[in-house]
Amino acid sequence: MTDVIYDIEWLKNAPDMELYYMYRDVHMSRQDHSIILDNGLRYDITVIPPARLGSEFIKTAGHYHPYKGDTGYTFPEVYEVLKGKAHYLLQKCEGGRMADVVMIEAVEGDKVIIPPNYGHVTINPSNKELKMANWVSRNFESIYEPYKKCGGAAYYELTDGRLIKNARCDQVPEIRYLKPTNYSKVGFAKGKEMYGLVRDPGKLEYLNYPEKYDWLWEEVLSDKNRAEPPML
Repeated sequence: MTDVIYDIEWLKNAPDMELYYMYRDVHMSRQDHSIILDNGLRYDITVIPPARLGSEFIKTAGHYHPYKGDTGYTFPEVYEVLKGKAHYLLQKCEGGRMADVVMIEAVEGDKVIIPPNYGHVTINPSNKELKMANWVSRNFESIYEPYKKCGGAAYYELTDGRLIKNARCDQVPEIRYLKPTNYSKVGFAKGKEMYGLVRDPGKLEYLNYPEKYDWLWEEVLSDKNRAEPPML
């Protein structure tokens, strides 16, 4: 995390601390695990306690996903907030420049799809624990190096509510604010945990076959989902 933190002065004397916890390949039964494996999926849980990184809200390190063969699509992911509040900061690079930056505020019960070709950071902008789950293809490893190389994401979210552009990123666009993707078309319901999709894994096919779901990616990123900037 030292490579992606904004407050360098704080970092000089920061204690060695546990920032967040990731539980990989979670399942409730052997039968569920068998279904998850058969469908090339993985269900994880991440817990981010309330904390500050100096003048910055606590966050994940940030990562991209690899391309699926020669399809031109990276593997997507979908998150659900189980407890607390999350700010998902998405970014897309094209031709060596930052082409799009999106922030989605999500609270308990909200689902957020990370579309292909976007990297992402999760921020806990509150004084309460953030607990979230994700479904993802199990056919790849996350790529952290681009975030480390650039010193973090395109923006840093500070505890005073400001979003500061990362000076090491060229031509950073203004942030677009979008709503969570609580789409019934892919099996989501606001008050229903998405772990239940283990009983209907076909609804998660887009995680392994992103090239077949252009309609979904267009809907996720559409300005029709525009939201107001979050209030701290």
